[in-house]
Amino acid sequence: MDSGQSITLKRECEAVLIPSGKKVKLSAGSEVRLTHSLGGSYTVMTDRGHMARIAGEDADALGMETGPAAQSAGAGGSERAGDIERLVWDRLKTCFDPEIPVNIVDLGLVYHCRVDPLAGGGSRVEIKFTLTAPGCGMGEVLRGDIERRILSVPGVREVDVQLVWDPPWNQSMISPEAKRELGMV
Repeated sequence: MDSGQSITLKRECEAVLIPSGKKVKLSAGSEVRLTHSLGGSYTVMTDRGHMARIAGEDADALGMETGPAAQSAGAGGSERAGDIERLVWDRLKTCFDPEIPVNIVDLGLVYHCRVDPLAGGGSRVEIKFTLTAPGCGMGEVLRGDIERRILSVPGVREVDVQLVWDPPWNQSMISPEAKRELGMV
């Protein structure tokens, strides 16, 4: 489906208003315009002019197929911390800011990633991330996305995802690749 395409919702679905983070119900038959579809979720503009995020599991409301569910974490323990950390970073790159079509790693929102082995096997992952603006209400939505995706990494048994504000995010933290993608260079 093309970005900018107008879509009539096939059924009622839950959405999250951007940037407030407030949950709303979008009615079946209402019109939305797809602004982008990245990381398994959909950002739309409602017929009332509100930007909203629709979760991937509600893709059928947009007339799209829902993607396969993330695989659950493996019981494992034989995975090396370096391998798990690489997989964690790969999964973090599948999380997208709902307003800016760039993943949270390339936006510079992930400040810390640490993988520690657990005594009983498997690993614990600690993530610290921020938002582009302190007033943004999408922190819990992104935190939940991050947590689910990290828990799907084989061998990860625990995850601690923290929203932090220090240092304050600024545009200089965006990767050169993302700056090119956004037309900033």
